[in-house]
Amino acid sequence: MDYKETLLLPKTDFPMRGDLPNKEPAHYATWFRNNTAYKTMIQNRANATRAFNLHDGPPYANGHIHIGHALNKILKDVIVKTHYFFGESVRYVPGWDCHGLPIEQQVEKALGKEKKETLPKTKIRQLCREHAQKFVDIQSQEFQSLGIIGDWENPYLTMKYAFEADIYRALCEVVKQGLLVERSKPVYWSWAAKSALAEAEVEYEQKEDYSIFVAFEGSPEVCEKLGIEGPLSFVIWTTTPWTLPANVAIALSPTEPYVVTSEGYVVAKALVAQLSELGITQGEIQKEFKGEEVENLFATNPLNGRSSRLILGEHVMVDGGSGLVHTAPGHGEEDYRVGLKYGLEVVMPVDEEGKYDESIVHQKLLPAHFVGEHVFRANEQILELLGAKLLHCSKFKHSYPFCWRTHKPVIYRATRQWFIAMDEAKIEGETLRNLASREVENTRFYPQSGKKRLGTMIENRPDWCISRQRDWGVPIAFFRDKTTGEVVLDGTILEHIGALFEKEGADVWWDKPIAQLLPSACTLDPQNLEKVMDILDVWFDSGSTWKAVLESSSYDAGEYPASMYLEGSDQHRGWFQSSLLVSTAARGKAPYGKILTHGFTVDEKGEKMSKSKGNVVAPEDIAKQNGVEILRLWVGMSDYATDLKISPTIIKQVSEQYRKIRNTLRFMLSCVYDVQEVVAPSQMSELDRWILGEAGEVLRGMEVAFREYDFSKGYALLTHFMTVELSGIYLDVTKDRLYCNGKEDRLRRSAQSAIVHMTRAFLPLLAPVLTYTVDEVLQYAPPIIKQEAKSVFDLVYAPIEAFTCKLEGAQEVREKFFEIVDSLKKEKRIKSTLELVVETKAPLFYEVLREEDAQDWLTVSGISPRALETEMLGKFEANGTSFVLWRSEKAKCPRCWKYAAEDENTPCPRCAQVLTHA
Repeated sequence: MDYKETLLLPKTDFPMRGDLPNKEPAHYATWFRNNTAYKTMIQNRANATRAFNLHDGPPYANGHIHIGHALNKILKDVIVKTHYFFGESVRYVPGWDCHGLPIEQQVEKALGKEKKETLPKTKIRQLCREHAQKFVDIQSQEFQSLGIIGDWENPYLTMKYAFEADIYRALCEVVKQGLLVERSKPVYWSWAAKSALAEAEVEYEQKEDYSIFVAFEGSPEVCEKLGIEGPLSFVIWTTTPWTLPANVAIALSPTEPYVVTSEGYVVAKALVAQLSELGITQGEIQKEFKGEEVENLFATNPLNGRSSRLILGEHVMVDGGSGLVHTAPGHGEEDYRVGLKYGLEVVMPVDEEGKYDESIVHQKLLPAHFVGEHVFRANEQILELLGAKLLHCSKFKHSYPFCWRTHKPVIYRATRQWFIAMDEAKIEGETLRNLASREVENTRFYPQSGKKRLGTMIENRPDWCISRQRDWGVPIAFFRDKTTGEVVLDGTILEHIGALFEKEGADVWWDKPIAQLLPSACTLDPQNLEKVMDILDVWFDSGSTWKAVLESSSYDAGEYPASMYLEGSDQHRGWFQSSLLVSTAARGKAPYGKILTHGFTVDEKGEKMSKSKGNVVAPEDIAKQNGVEILRLWVGMSDYATDLKISPTIIKQVSEQYRKIRNTLRFMLSCVYDVQEVVAPSQMSELDRWILGEAGEVLRGMEVAFREYDFSKGYALLTHFMTVELSGIYLDVTKDRLYCNGKEDRLRRSAQSAIVHMTRAFLPLLAPVLTYTVDEVLQYAPPIIKQEAKSVFDLVYAPIEAFTCKLEGAQEVREKFFEIVDSLKKEKRIKSTLELVVETKAPLFYEVLREEDAQDWLTVSGISPRALETEMLGKFEANGTSFVLWRSEKAKCPRCWKYAAEDENTPCPRCAQVLTHA
């Protein structure tokens, strides 16, 4: 007889191999056709009592997506779906940042500089709009190919007419609060882009510069004040020789002592020894004094003979240099601040391209041949002009600000710009800085360290320069009175311009004459007005998306403030900060309740990816070779709070983890194909109750981890459970009852019920990351698993009932048992544990576990309270009780292979009974 035909072997059509690269695209197509999946999610939670909305930080619409984009969007998708499968109503509207310099540069590059300068501004803007739209369409498809579900039918674009209007209206709300000011102030200036920059647009790289010490001769009044016959010179130190023509002062510390050396050099007393090592002075001191003694006296700039005022500044340090700070208010933030205190002139001889302009001749700052010379190329010539007044010169490398778009070093340059004031108490007597700092405290951060990082940035940031001198952006659409120079901020005019933008787009600011931009009832003379032609910093664009998306009726994006903002950790200085400032200025609160940040993607050595190194991992390559689920699982299993390593080797390891999860699910499906209804846990065997108890603990741990967005911890719990308790023990030890017991046998139905309960509970927790796989599981799952679910989006997580597990000490017995078994197999004394009967009087094996459970726990053919008359193969102690291993007295059953048959080739009593009732 072929006994195999009588076994209830596993049965499922769920394929062992996922064939993900080939099957995923067609499956995703069904989700995104007519926005089906997202609409289903909205409909299924229409009556939910809790809501979650993640407001998308807009990627830039320029170029294809890279692995960092994939990480960001997958993590967002996982979090939105986590809330969804916990039963909450969710909203996610993807968006794009469409304005800005990189797009304008691409258009300029395609046109050529000369052609660009001859085209109307609106034509340039049209080409920029077309370029941005091209990559919005490309990136949208690329994101959808990663299984990212959102409202792709109506994404937000900062270049949409209504959106441009809302950005402008957000600016007007800042104006109403009195926080927008126009000042001539030094700002980061990208001479390569010919535009001002905000702090968030600056990154730091190593740059080689000069380190020079220059002698400024003191006036006779200084010598008289200090009682020095003279001459004497104030020794300044600087790393920017090119700023010396704009020097108007020398700053001394108000608290540190200064000295006059035997050479007649004035330096900080604390730095005499260091200056001696450089050979500037021999270190002999002829006079000591306080800086206040020479305040408001003068020295002479050796470069041009102009007077340089001696002032006091709290910013002056004595940890290097000479302790005297060369001060040019047109070229530095601290210089500018101390200049306001002393009423210093702001000298600015540098044009938008970083070259000296004609003012160097008019103001007698430099010889005429410097006109048109780039400041960085002028350093050597300036050193030559200094002659003997250059006391020491060397070169060194240091961290220096670079434009993050052009990757060129920036300069500080004073120009007339628009700023959002941080320290003017305009909002109900509070400053924007104070309000923003308070809102940081009210925000929850993941990881928690983000709170201090953002808080410190808000505490220390300068006023926000929001104006740019480019074409592609939302204009700072104000009129200026030609006669007075005053800006017209009439509310009716501002509202009218906003309405024009909404209807026709911001291009009208360039297209239409002033008369057509004014309301019909306006009494102002258009001839006496001129347009402000600056555009807004793109960070203001993205910083006001909460208004354009969450507060408008254009998007079904959830309520303001958003539940969460999520971006890379670099956005503490970027989007998180700009959004906070615009929202706090306009609404008095942050636009988010939570901030989550992730690290950057690096190779397996922790190095930054670059094409030159050949270590770039592209998301489309992973999708084609391994499948999107593998990329998503990599995100789910990684600690996103730090930099995330990725490489072919790492992806291979993740693929192996996926294989284990998939095969475990497949086996669980295969065991329950004929279940019509489940047994309640109270009616199950203790072995099944044990695995449900273990599963319940893991599920609760995963739920807690997932609710705190700690997905790597949750997946660590899952994979350990699947490998050790579930696959390593339970699914192995229950095979006998599942395959060999009768179809309606109590133990078989008990085990099947446990598997059903676990499968139902685990699928919704797996679904946020492995959405496709869970959907595929449901296609093949029997009705008892699916219940009413037609797709993955019909699932809702429900925990397994908690109860106490009684198998205390059972794990120790199993571990010690298999230690002996391993030795017996190596010695070739047995081939299978089924050859064994275990002798023990342990209460666990009689009072807790029934006989069948006890046998299956160790996968043996019997448990006996007495010794057998066969060969003793080993013994051990566990939990204070002895266990002896005997070779079974009985024959091998040809059906179940247990050594429990009375005669050779005869079924054991259990199998004989099953065969009789088959």
